[in-house]
Amino acid sequence: MKQLSPDWPFSPRQVPFFYGWVIWGFSTLGFLMSVPGQTMGMAVFTESFIDVTGLTRTELSLAYLFGTIGSSFFLTRAGRWYDRYGGRFMISISAFMLGLMVIFISFTDRLSQLLGGGAFVLMMIGYFGVRFFGQGVLTSCSRNILLLWFVKRRGLVSGIRGVFVSFGFSIAPLGLGYLILTFGWRGALWFMAAIVGIGFASLALIFIRDNPASVGLAADGAKPEDGETISYESPSRTVSEARRDPVFWIYSASLGMHALFGTAMTFHVVSIFAEAGRSKAEAFAYFLPAAIFSTTTNLLASWLVDRHRLKPFLIMMLSAFLVGAVGLLNLSEAWGFWLLAAGFGCGGGLWGVISNLAFIRFYGPINLGAISGFSTSLSVFSSAIGPAAFSLGLDSFGSYSTGIILCIGLLVTLLLTAIILPQHEVAPLR
Repeated sequence: MKQLSPDWPFSPRQVPFFYGWVIWGFSTLGFLMSVPGQTMGMAVFTESFIDVTGLTRTELSLAYLFGTIGSSFFLTRAGRWYDRYGGRFMISISAFMLGLMVIFISFTDRLSQLLGGGAFVLMMIGYFGVRFFGQGVLTSCSRNILLLWFVKRRGLVSGIRGVFVSFGFSIAPLGLGYLILTFGWRGALWFMAAIVGIGFASLALIFIRDNPASVGLAADGAKPEDGETISYESPSRTVSEARRDPVFWIYSASLGMHALFGTAMTFHVVSIFAEAGRSKAEAFAYFLPAAIFSTTTNLLASWLVDRHRLKPFLIMMLSAFLVGAVGLLNLSEAWGFWLLAAGFGCGGGLWGVISNLAFIRFYGPINLGAISGFSTSLSVFSSAIGPAAFSLGLDSFGSYSTGIILCIGLLVTLLLTAIILPQHEVAPLR
């Protein structure tokens, strides 16, 4: 496939500052534009989808499950596409396709009426599309492209991005709720589709460049002839080597656990809060203190991580999620609400640091797309299981407590493994 010239429509060398900061801006926007494919982006529409499609909560959760699982099977291949075609093409096309799939979801109720049924299948297809192009491809590519432009301050730069992303993700339900009140659920979907599929996709094609070397620059803004930042980069390992490494699996499983638990809680947030005797307004209000905990933790950890190994951060992340899970079990109490916000907030901030750096730290940059894509596929698969498992638990036992307790057991297992397992990073520290 013929790629656009790095000098079209302008040369980044002509920009009077390091062009990596432009890439940082689009990397950050790429995460935020993936909201329609993230759980918090779809969860706000859950009640509307149930009303207009006639599906039960469990049926909608299963449609989400099958659509998300289906998307996970293609993410490793999408990672290889990133390694082959670069972030400029992949970010632009995934944003455009995400917009199209949001439009498709907005018409599922009318299509099912036209076809005389099939709402379940149509929602499953829609969920497949937004999860694959949003949570999967757009998020992964936006993460990876920044890692190639910065090396020495990679953790800090990623962390600064994480502050905006964490806060944006946390307040997204509030913003989407406002759009639904203003334009209706269908109009809110159309608004998101236009911003992501047309606006952001076009700007990404114009401004994003794959890596500094392609435009005659060097990482971190060093002089190209210096070579310091290039030699500073770590050696690379293959996808096969990563899959045989227990460290890959503990990090992927821990990141996947966040996806499973966090997705389940977010997807059913209104129902979970109602079970605890709390209102819909309180359910959405939870995201603000969680955002504050998340962004604060993310920035502090990102400042520290360039000088330290990742293992302590992994242990702290799993411990924070355990604290949040205890709070979720006691949500009817005021202290339970704050344990949930602090635990999931701090854990989410640490998750941002670890998901940014783990695979380039352990396996290097050359096969980053394929390795991170495979890990992302596991996280997406996990995120599919969460909502359905919680919904089935509610149907079977009349409470969300069973699902929460099972998650606590998994978190304890992962925490003990993370403490015991030796970890040797190939990337040097400052």
